[in-house]
Amino acid sequence: MQDMAGENLLGSYPQDQWNMTEDATLNNLQGELRHNEPMARHSAWRVGGVADRFYVPATLDDLTVFLSKLPDGELLIWVGLGTNLLVREGGIRGTVVSPTGALQRIERIDRCAVWVEAGVGCPKVARFSAGEDLTGAEFLSGIPGTVGGALAMNAGAFGGQTWDIVDRVQTLDRRGRLRLRDVSEFTPGYRTVKGPADEWFVAAHFRLTRDETGRGDERIRALLAKRAKEQPLGQPSCGSVFRNPPGDFAARLIEVCGLKGACVGDACVSDKHANFIVNLGQATATDIEALMMRIRERVKERFAIELVPEVIILGETQST
Repeated sequence: MQDMAGENLLGSYPQDQWNMTEDATLNNLQGELRHNEPMARHSAWRVGGVADRFYVPATLDDLTVFLSKLPDGELLIWVGLGTNLLVREGGIRGTVVSPTGALQRIERIDRCAVWVEAGVGCPKVARFSAGEDLTGAEFLSGIPGTVGGALAMNAGAFGGQTWDIVDRVQTLDRRGRLRLRDVSEFTPGYRTVKGPADEWFVAAHFRLTRDETGRGDERIRALLAKRAKEQPLGQPSCGSVFRNPPGDFAARLIEVCGLKGACVGDACVSDKHANFIVNLGQATATDIEALMMRIRERVKERFAIELVPEVIILGETQST
């Protein structure tokens, strides 16, 4: 299963270059296979190098077929809306799968539960649940990514965490095999989830409770107003850059170090929220990573605390 430090999101590098354009087994696929796809198009920071291959499946069945054809050693990365992702300028030597458009089913399946596919945006889940007079998912309105990403990192907002409401999940392995797994097969933690290896989330069963007040939409509006007041939503960013250390807040530590407004190139620590790095227009992934390193060094020097990135850093450094 994906590890939010990023290491286990990756497969191993192929021993030999795989030429997908010459692979006759791909002829019956329904999705779109792109070559040298700029990952800046798929990052909320709007930065990043190219991916060798980028697949957009047409359906879940199409995705299972595509994965079944991948060579065992092919580097495989799943990307949703890119709201928690930094891809280095050297790009990705492998295959990126973007299943967001193909996995959009959301429906109520019993009195107090919804079934949601991984490509659905978290705010949509919050609104849908409130419209069904269900409560417990309102916090998802503050998570800008997809359900798949939220499951993979146990994303949270406003005091709630994704795995607080998970009952079971559907996963897909790199052979294209689907499985339905119980919540007991996973160990969620703060911004991390451990579970079966080499499987990715494609759907989740969320267990909620009946809302007798009918005021779910009102609660969501209040949460979003709070978010807009505290976070720089009008600028390209990837949300919180670092995990909060035990008993403290990364934003407080960064602000005390005097780093609000600090910049490397056009990558700057937000004046509104110190745990956000914003792209003022021409920032590069190298700028952002360098600023992250400066923040970590200053916080460690002053507080002896090692900040852990919440964002996933992928790809190769650009060759000179």
